[in-house]
Amino acid sequence: MALAVEHDKRKKKILERALAVFEDDGFEDATFQKIADRSGITRTILYLYFKNKKEIFRYSIKQLLLNAEEKINVIRSNNSLSSEEKITKVLIAIFKLLEQNRRLLCVVLDYLLHLSKSDNNPEERVRRRTVKLRHILSSMVIDGVKSGEFKKVDIKTTSNYLYSFVDSAIYQLAVLKRPNLGELKETTIFAVRQLSSGEASP
Repeated sequence: MALAVEHDKRKKKILERALAVFEDDGFEDATFQKIADRSGITRTILYLYFKNKKEIFRYSIKQLLLNAEEKINVIRSNNSLSSEEKITKVLIAIFKLLEQNRRLLCVVLDYLLHLSKSDNNPEERVRRRTVKLRHILSSMVIDGVKSGEFKKVDIKTTSNYLYSFVDSAIYQLAVLKRPNLGELKETTIFAVRQLSSGEASP
């Protein structure tokens, strides 16, 4: 059991160091050797954990998303917050995470462009990676409707509406190269408030 724990601990450390390599060098220029060097291990040992660079990259992104889900679930399980407050805090927490990982977003976009040149479907990959977040937003909207905080709305349309703020955040940071999401945060807070009051629901 102790051996398995140590294996998982080292794997997590490799993933954290690998993220830094991808951020510094981009997906194309990041190499197995660079990741091994940054992790303080040899390439041979690295192969015991991962079969190639692509697998490391996918696991790195998965680890980042798991960390985000943990933070989101803490907010979501806080029963002292209203549905409006929960949705607002969840979206702002996501924005902060994206701001902290601006360089990585650029690497992810580069990776998706790389995939689009082959027969792969990058849009489907993105949807699979974000399905949990979409589900969380939907469930919070449902809770708001059930509690009477929100007027009756189409759940799918409303959750897509809320998720569009995440899409906008990624676009602003990775494509427009904006240093922060100050204006978008204010817009999001306003939009969720309107949804709650029912004055401008989608």
